[in-house]
Amino acid sequence: MKQERQYPIVQITKKGKSFLQSGHVWLYEGEVTHLSGDIEDGTLVDVMYHNTYIGTGCYNSHSKIRVRLLSRNANDHYDEAFFYRRIQYAIRYRASLMNTDDLKCCRITHGESDGLPGLTVDRYNQLLSVQITTLYMDLHKDMILQLYLRIFEEMHDPIEGIYLRNDLALREKEGLAQYKGWYGDHHPDTAITEIVENGVHYYVDVENGQKTGFFLDQKYNRLAAGRIAKDKNVLDCFTHTGSFGLNAAMHKAKHVVSVDISETAIEQAKENAKLNHLTNIEFKVSDVFELLTQLVSEGNHTYDYIILDPPAFTKSKNTVKDAYRGYKEINLKAMKLLPDGGYLATCSCSHFMSDTLFIQMLHEASMDANVTLKQIEVRQQALDHPILWHVPETAYLKFYIFQIIH
Repeated sequence: MKQERQYPIVQITKKGKSFLQSGHVWLYEGEVTHLSGDIEDGTLVDVMYHNTYIGTGCYNSHSKIRVRLLSRNANDHYDEAFFYRRIQYAIRYRASLMNTDDLKCCRITHGESDGLPGLTVDRYNQLLSVQITTLYMDLHKDMILQLYLRIFEEMHDPIEGIYLRNDLALREKEGLAQYKGWYGDHHPDTAITEIVENGVHYYVDVENGQKTGFFLDQKYNRLAAGRIAKDKNVLDCFTHTGSFGLNAAMHKAKHVVSVDISETAIEQAKENAKLNHLTNIEFKVSDVFELLTQLVSEGNHTYDYIILDPPAFTKSKNTVKDAYRGYKEINLKAMKLLPDGGYLATCSCSHFMSDTLFIQMLHEASMDANVTLKQIEVRQQALDHPILWHVPETAYLKFYIFQIIH
């Protein structure tokens, strides 16, 4: 007997079926062949290939990603209990892999990687910073956010406030408005809090900071970079609020110069240095591209360790070539500046700058600089930003540490 489906049906192409069955969770608009009537945006649909059930997901005709799968289990019921389990599972995953201190500043939910498409939840002590980029999650945010409050209460670790950082352009692709502000009436007077990561203290401005307030995905990369900084003169490029430089300073670097083009970010970095009572670090407002060019032209070899943590030079595949040139320029100049036996930590946080392209860029830069790269570590994003195999968009951060051999 033909099984009756629970939700409106979206029929898809054979290509769409293969894509989803390979493990991906997105269905693009071009793979939809038929809808069972008018489907309201932000509702759940059953995805079918003829009579074969593929999964159930969130539908939005405004988005090129027409459906985002929630589950491949035909027997699931998408009630409060379902989302309670999903959220609890995400928190338990992190609790099983991270120590208590790390859990106080980590990504609690990483969207599709945790089976909650379009939902990002970061914890900064007793504050949650939340970004919602899908219509379905936005329509159900009251239920979902109340579940977070409930689960942390049950853990005897209550949350004092939830701040919504829905001020990103990605929401517009789902037909959602941008805004930011506190959720509900019960919250602290300020969205500024203090966190501790790798033993380093930071002020985090959840309201005005980058992304959700702080870049949590480099947590363990900062620790790895800091471990080799002892007794070295360090140039920390694109420092933002100082995180890599502060880790180097905490690990007894001889001296650290941290550089960023943003005066606001540098002021925050200075406050973080004071918070940690560090005197072996200084901060400079400068364009990193111009600074590296100047140092190369001067033949300045002051630094024996350079850290490159640039912002994403590309957020689409259309600008990858320009990004490639930008990454190569800064890495080439860093390699030229470093002495024989010097150290380079370098990374890219853009999904579109694939690992293959990044490796190719590093290879070309090393040849042009006439140096050999001795690999020390290869890393990715922190484990609280889990990677789903077969969903390449969830793997975006590439991080390398090398010794430079002339």
